[in-house]
Amino acid sequence: MAAGKAESKETKIDRNKQQKKEALFDSAFELFSSKGIQATTISNIAERARVAKGTFYLYFKDKYDIRDRLIAQKAAQIFAVAHAALRKTALSSFEDKVVFLADNILDQLSANKLLLTLISKNLSWGIFKRELVSSLDKDNIDFPTLFTSAMEESGVRYRDPEIMIYMILELLGSACYSSILHDEPMPIRKLKPYLFDAIRGILRAHEI
Repeated sequence: MAAGKAESKETKIDRNKQQKKEALFDSAFELFSSKGIQATTISNIAERARVAKGTFYLYFKDKYDIRDRLIAQKAAQIFAVAHAALRKTALSSFEDKVVFLADNILDQLSANKLLLTLISKNLSWGIFKRELVSSLDKDNIDFPTLFTSAMEESGVRYRDPEIMIYMILELLGSACYSSILHDEPMPIRKLKPYLFDAIRGILRAHEI
């Protein structure tokens, strides 16, 4: 009985910690999106999250640490949604799968311009690699295995797959920012065919 109570207490503590951490993430996202990172202080984040300033430092080193982890978290969520949609298709070629994922991601970012602004301005290759390519958080999709398996199933071998993914991400990030937010050089719906041709070109250039 005592063990059961202790376990229940530990579970409650863990849940409270997670709630505070999520509140800090939500607060940072709202403030970074509305005020910008430079104009946002740790005190601002803690106050909006309704936690003590000292609580912030239990989870993050500084506002740039929470920024990096927030961006990685949001990017992981976007990829997870795209991957879930991909699993419902009957696509078999790796090339078609990558284009499908790109299309889904562009649609998600088009529907959430605040998220697009935050991610496009701050998602570096270093953050992506650490959190989505290298990190194996049990709560996230294992993206390294996902990409590797999809490539193996396609029967096509690629040289320097990390460089290939980097180039595709940079292309999407820079192109969709201007196209979705400013319709430059054209609205995203018109730009998509050019983007997808470019993605296929990158993939084919890396085929062995």
